[in-house]
Amino acid sequence: MVQGWIKAQREQLMAQAHAAIESSSVVDPTITAAMALVREQIKQRRQRSLNDVQRRLLQVMQLSIWLGGLFIILGLFPYTRWLQSLILSGPLKILGIVIAVYLLIRVSDTFIDRFFNALTANELLPPDTSQRLAQRVTTFSRVLRSLIATVWISTGILTSLSIVGVELGPVLAGAGILGLALSLASQNLIKDVINGLLILWEDQYAVGDVIQIGKASGLVESLNLRITQLRNSEGRLITIPNSSITVVENLSKDWSRVDLGITVAYDANVDRAITVVKQVGEDMTNDPAWKDKIPEPPDVLGVDDIGNNGITLRVWIKTLPLQQWNVAREFRRRLKRS
Repeated sequence: MVQGWIKAQREQLMAQAHAAIESSSVVDPTITAAMALVREQIKQRRQRSLNDVQRRLLQVMQLSIWLGGLFIILGLFPYTRWLQSLILSGPLKILGIVIAVYLLIRVSDTFIDRFFNALTANELLPPDTSQRLAQRVTTFSRVLRSLIATVWISTGILTSLSIVGVELGPVLAGAGILGLALSLASQNLIKDVINGLLILWEDQYAVGDVIQIGKASGLVESLNLRITQLRNSEGRLITIPNSSITVVENLSKDWSRVDLGITVAYDANVDRAITVVKQVGEDMTNDPAWKDKIPEPPDVLGVDDIGNNGITLRVWIKTLPLQQWNVAREFRRRLKRS
């Protein structure tokens, strides 16, 4: 009876969540497209990992058959039997560790992709949360995959050293001393890693955002614990160490804004110009092709400046992320036709 009550409450909460989502504002097609693109990329990467694991398993099986046959052949002759113990003592075990590490890395990548794909496929999340989550998925998955691969490789190296008879205690002590020396010599690298962790944790920006760092601006193409790579409007790839990032301007997080200055002549009727600008904003807000990209009506602030070239009117238009440039172009086009 208790289980039935819990099930009924869960179904009721699910129904309320779906109703809340359906009653909310219309989801912009660009949000759905971005989420679908990220999910498709994760799906393709997971499929490639599965195909790679299957191919490698077949190669391992083939190699095992060849090695097994060679091992049996060596045991058929008395003067080659000593090679069997030599093969079993070290080389074969190290080869097995290398294969195991490779397979563990591929399997880990597959599970990570499945986990993040399940997060982005959650239909109970609000549209804006789902979009932001979809943007962060690629960033977190890349960093997590790199960290796990490093752990597996380090474990494989230590295991191989123990097989060949190397004492791990002195090795770890020497590695600690070497790590301390490297940390003192590469302080910028440590700063890069710490700042990269803070960027990810605080969600300052993610892959797919448009940001400005100092004089550099562009689309975030890659982000890891050490560097951030931007692609600017000219197609140039800009690489920035995370330690040098102090102030970040995110132009596409949550929402964006068009800051438009319109200059009119001194002899023009300012009130008439403001009325025309407001009318253009209302028409564009009511247009089915653009109303989903403009969550609020444009805010005409009025006369912002009086300069040598004329009188400047200031308009603010709140838009969805990454839509401010398209909205600004369309607003200027309509204003010119008015």
